[in-house]
Amino acid sequence: MSYDDDIYRSYTAKELYDLPTVYRSDLFKDQVVLVTGGAGGIGKACSVLFGKLGATVVTCGRSQEKLDLWEQEMASVGISCSSHAMTIRDPDQVAVLFDEIWQQYGRLDHLINNAGGQFPKAALDLSPKGWKAVVETNLDGTWYMMQAAAKQWVEHEKPGNIVNMATLTGCAFVGLPHTAAARAGAINLAKTLSVEWAPYKIRINSLAIGHIASPGLLHYPPEAKPSFDHNSMRRMGKPLDIAEGAVYLSANSGNFVTGTILTVDGGEDVWGEYWASGKPDYFKVDE
Repeated sequence: MSYDDDIYRSYTAKELYDLPTVYRSDLFKDQVVLVTGGAGGIGKACSVLFGKLGATVVTCGRSQEKLDLWEQEMASVGISCSSHAMTIRDPDQVAVLFDEIWQQYGRLDHLINNAGGQFPKAALDLSPKGWKAVVETNLDGTWYMMQAAAKQWVEHEKPGNIVNMATLTGCAFVGLPHTAAARAGAINLAKTLSVEWAPYKIRINSLAIGHIASPGLLHYPPEAKPSFDHNSMRRMGKPLDIAEGAVYLSANSGNFVTGTILTVDGGEDVWGEYWASGKPDYFKVDE
């Protein structure tokens, strides 16, 4: 496998729009979808695919400049999109975001909790600040978004759907202890809320992601790259693979699916090793 940095590049809206999909073009007609972190690699793919399938797309992120550029790209392929600069780590900003969406569109049908982040660091070297930053984003932020969305749906007596981007379960994430804890917490939280909020017709599922060729992987050291394709299919996935999984869980195909985990990882969960900082000598076994 080639590890040329070009495979991690960010796709343009036009490139993503032109990719084939199995879904019909009016699948989300008249619906509103919120994609957090919508200007990032996987977020872009989700935004374009939902928009291509007829949805009005709302995105949010920390950089208004990046969001403005992404709005322009979306408009170039005919997708209606609005963006909001904010952080999901602040519950007050989250509440304002949902108020603005309902004021502008009078509805929200789907929340795609894509925003998140982490960085490789040995557990013994991880600072309290680093731990807090990742947990606040990947767990607290996910919670704030889910609760705010649910409050609006309950208040307006409307059904809703939430898809949380997550990591694989049942395997170690050595070098990423902060996200291992946060994502596992978010997965169990989603399961719990899927039961508590079922009477309100709110569905919640998690999408467990394997290694996807996107710009985020450029921040990892070269020693980590050999494990990026350590899965049964011996390759990395593409952002569209995740977007199509999110569509499956959100469309009529997912009407009877809640409280579960859809794994899109090329088989990494059944055969694979991931070493965010490279494989330690202790675990290298002679063939």
